[in-house]
Amino acid sequence: MTSIVCKKLSKRYGKESLALDKVDLSLNMRGIFSLIGRNGAGKTTLFRVLSTTLLPTSGSATIDGVDVVKTAKEIRERIAVVPQEARPVAWMTPKETVTSYLMWRGFNYGEARRRADEALKLLGISKFSNKLNQRLSGGTKRKVLVATVIASDADIIFLDEPTTGLDPISRGELWDLLLKLKKTRFIFLTTHYLEEAEFLADKIGILENGKLLSVGTLQELRKKMGYPYSVKILGKTGKANVKRGRVVKGRDGYTQIFTTEEEARRLGGHLIKTKTRFSSNPVSLEDIFYYFVKKSVNEEERNDGPEYR
Repeated sequence: MTSIVCKKLSKRYGKESLALDKVDLSLNMRGIFSLIGRNGAGKTTLFRVLSTTLLPTSGSATIDGVDVVKTAKEIRERIAVVPQEARPVAWMTPKETVTSYLMWRGFNYGEARRRADEALKLLGISKFSNKLNQRLSGGTKRKVLVATVIASDADIIFLDEPTTGLDPISRGELWDLLLKLKKTRFIFLTTHYLEEAEFLADKIGILENGKLLSVGTLQELRKKMGYPYSVKILGKTGKANVKRGRVVKGRDGYTQIFTTEEEARRLGGHLIKTKTRFSSNPVSLEDIFYYFVKKSVNEEERNDGPEYR
């Protein structure tokens, strides 16, 4: 089990830009924790603070009781990290990349080469082992970086949007590998692919404007939301006759209603009679995400709060 605790963690860039706003987070788990949020929500900032590559402005964060600022060296010996902006060295090969990384972590040359071969095979890129990184596709380069952390003995892995640039088949292959890895390791994963978080994560955190809106399993997030069904009315239809639920207006003109199963059925019957285009489904992570983010934005607008980037 891995414990991550953040208390009032904040990070400010310059005088105005608040990337993290008093984040409180408490995790004690094995498996995958996925942090989701829009571009600029603060995902990478929190990722970098926890992986000891960025100092917070205020607050604290610990991993298994070890402070990520005061005892960063101890944390770095336990974790393996693939940052979003990372690129493999152009004039090295994938095998050299993974081997050199493992030797830097303390493995001898023979063991490092053996582990490199295994990791590259797991990711399906063995045929590129001795090809220069600069000649590889963007997706294959990303796989090379993921191979470095998979090959290590690190029991805590940080992955910042690891499937960006991968084709659907490669993304699915990496998902299968992460599902296997999470049985014995803790993986902190940021992503803007909601289906990725829904498929992989044991717990999910929703970040918006530097604020952590909610954390929990998918089922726990559904309960926090309070409504198990979503009815989406397409196009501009005026007011919906909703007896129970929460109505959210989309910027492109649709209306989304989060409600109970009974109310969803009633609304569906009414919308069919009025020949209104709509969809009705159990609440997905996409629905949950939109619900919490829209609710947060509305609250800030009502409170005339500051605008964060």
